[in-house]
Amino acid sequence: MRNFLKIALVASALAAMASPSFSADAKPTVVLVHGAFADASSWNGVIEKLEKDGYSVVAAANPLRGVKSDGDYIRRVVAGIKTPVVLVGHSYGGSVITEAASSSTNVKSLVYVAAFAPDSGETAAALSGKFPGGTLATALAEPVALDGGVKDLYIDQAKFHDQFAADVPEDEAKLMAATQRPITDAALNEASDKAAWKTIPAYFVYGDADKNIPAKALQWMADRAHSKDTVVVSGASHVVMVSHPDKVAKLIEEAASSK
Repeated sequence: MRNFLKIALVASALAAMASPSFSADAKPTVVLVHGAFADASSWNGVIEKLEKDGYSVVAAANPLRGVKSDGDYIRRVVAGIKTPVVLVGHSYGGSVITEAASSSTNVKSLVYVAAFAPDSGETAAALSGKFPGGTLATALAEPVALDGGVKDLYIDQAKFHDQFAADVPEDEAKLMAATQRPITDAALNEASDKAAWKTIPAYFVYGDADKNIPAKALQWMADRAHSKDTVVVSGASHVVMVSHPDKVAKLIEEAASSK
């Protein structure tokens, strides 16, 4: 009898571990992850449209310190959500969601918004230079030196509008330039560990006038990931979610409603 009880308790524990800690039938929550030189407010237009359509949204604060540590932070954010999640990343945030989703159990789809979708061993810096057309290196301000030889990178405010947000009104771009958050040079050169897009459906949206990540590189990553839907916005800059929130929100909702 005692052995039977032990077996029953072990079986019960294993079943609990195997069962998802979220409601698979619930409407997905959208988790938005910003990239370098931006902050969570860059999603404001997208959030407004998603919430109007009944979606719960979390715009996480990406630490921008390193792919693995940032990915682990976002993974913990996702783990605390008790519904399926559509995980959305912009720019370097694409590297972060790729890392985070690889060990998350409730991510149903990934949406890359002008974002990196690295394979194992690839870095954001290498991917951005894979095809010609990117001009970020010439638009950076003098780096801020941190301990241990690490450097914080910013875009020169005088060059921010043209480089980062050319299709955004100038006054808005000035505010974005002043409030931009830096990324470490180490983060852009840290290799990804796992590629979640190999096992989780992926969607892509980007502008063909992107100066941070060349459009050819974005298309190449979308094709490699067998994107379920790729939306290319004519004339859009790197911050396509700011200039065209309707198109970005529409793709996110498509990813959320897919079976």
